[in-house]
Amino acid sequence: MPDFDLVVIGSGPGGYPAAIRAAQNGLRVALIEEGDLGGVCLNCGCIPTKALAESAARFHALRDAASFGIRLEGFSVDYPAVVGRKDALVGKLRAGVGFLLQRNGVEVIRGCASFESANCLRVSMRGGGSGTVSARHVLVATGSTPAVPSFLPSAPNVLDSKSFLGLETLPSKLIVLGGGVTGCELACVAGRLGARVTLVELCDDILPGVDPDARRLVRRSMEKLDIELLTGAPMEEIRSDGKTVSGRVAGRGITGETLLYAIGRVPRTTGLNLPAAGVRTDATGAILASPCGETDAPGVFAAGDVVSGSRLLAHAATAQGFAAVARICGTSVAPSETPPPSVIFTMPEIGQTGFSEAEAEAAGYTVRTGVFPFAASGKALVEGEPEGFVKWIGDAETGGILGAVATGAHASELIAEAALAVEAGLTAGDVAGTVHAHPTLSETWREAADAFAGRCVNLPPQRPL
Repeated sequence: MPDFDLVVIGSGPGGYPAAIRAAQNGLRVALIEEGDLGGVCLNCGCIPTKALAESAARFHALRDAASFGIRLEGFSVDYPAVVGRKDALVGKLRAGVGFLLQRNGVEVIRGCASFESANCLRVSMRGGGSGTVSARHVLVATGSTPAVPSFLPSAPNVLDSKSFLGLETLPSKLIVLGGGVTGCELACVAGRLGARVTLVELCDDILPGVDPDARRLVRRSMEKLDIELLTGAPMEEIRSDGKTVSGRVAGRGITGETLLYAIGRVPRTTGLNLPAAGVRTDATGAILASPCGETDAPGVFAAGDVVSGSRLLAHAATAQGFAAVARICGTSVAPSETPPPSVIFTMPEIGQTGFSEAEAEAAGYTVRTGVFPFAASGKALVEGEPEGFVKWIGDAETGGILGAVATGAHASELIAEAALAVEAGLTAGDVAGTVHAHPTLSETWREAADAFAGRCVNLPPQRPL
């Protein structure tokens, strides 16, 4: 008889919720983790980044306090205290993950796992020694790690995002290599806290794949923070003497105290010995799996960043882990046909869900949008946050909602209503007919739904009725 019904490898958002859900369904479950509970998201990704972002936002708001009639003098950033708060929050949440696993009867094994067969794992224990664990099913949820480009020098001031988050002192002059989500988020944090930031992105613009209107707004806001954005050319001739980093972009020399590189992530499959289990991977080493996490090897599942084609979203990993557990337990979960919501904690925030305009058009829809700017929102003006908008993306023929974008204050929270509307198959008329409380930012969704139909009363006429 196998030791367990399910063994989960990895305790990040793809792993520990799946382990708990399986235990809730009566399975005997073990979770193998070689590092800290909570994975990248909790320890060196989502949570610590947003903790720094919140401190940066609070400090930035104080600088504008006079516009609210509040006089402040002599405030400054205590960066070690900012880092201390971040570490305390991470520690509290990490302890919470351990508590939940224990209370649900999940056995936590501290070590590094590799396959001997599809149903047997060799575990090198963190404290020394090794052993084997057998299971009817295995879920691989080992996540991803930062991609390390070969052209970068090995130096103490050339850092990936994990190392940057561990700094006790904020660099006064920072170069960020990579204008994706991680690079832009951390550039905004550093810029808000007073660092001089230069961001280099090989593509023609930052945040590829993000709604163009949202991207333009964020770019403008970053430039107001005096973040220098160098796009459309690579950084070359990169050198470090341990104290400064230098390079050239389009023939121009740039220097900084520290270089943070954030140019993508790679699946964490090295050492798993996947061929022994009969698990196939793509050219990057990512596991080939169905939307429900099933691999080619019977009984072996995968979830999250380690899966080929993953969107690298913590909540998407959790959903895929749940889908895998449902399949293991003999039930089925129909995977959503639309992209999941995503949030970006830049200045301002961005939230997206469902299809973009380009994706909807590629799918054959006749696309119509309904947009409402925060500049016309009483609540946004009261909060001193007029920069931003919400946008519905819909089918012009049926009014069906295909996707949505929110950019501005609290966009990460606002996108939840839009995600529900997309998943439930609502129309713009459904949203317009739902009474929203006033004055709130959430009522901008109703206004945008009215704008979709050309009948928004709080905007000038956009099209004939």
